[in-house]
Amino acid sequence: MRGDTPDHESMFSYVTPEARVRADHPLRPIRRAVDAALARLSGRFDRLYAATGRPSIPPEHLLRALLLQILYSIRSERLLMEELDYSVLYRWFVGLGMDDPVWDATTFTKNRDRLLRGDVADAFFAEVLAA
Repeated sequence: MRGDTPDHESMFSYVTPEARVRADHPLRPIRRAVDAALARLSGRFDRLYAATGRPSIPPEHLLRALLLQILYSIRSERLLMEELDYSVLYRWFVGLGMDDPVWDATTFTKNRDRLLRGDVADAFFAEVLAA
């Protein structure tokens, strides 16, 4: 008997991105090293951002996304945002939930530039390489 191809315009999933990434995926140890590096840099992030105003993209998410761009040779921020929008693996690595919105590429670039001016990106990559 031929199977149906149901229309899934609205779909609910009760499986977390964490559960969808296989246990032996090569990004798992990288994410652990990244998490440790980001924890060590937390105080430095606090000094870069104002205590009031509109919330920014968390620097932890920005740096994880930049690392994905490097690891997977994604050629532009626009393409990175597109890939982040539909890849469960990328969402898991960056720390986004399945329903979290992905940033506009220009917003991502503007926030990335803040980290580069604050020398945080250099410190982050040095911490990851040291791990």
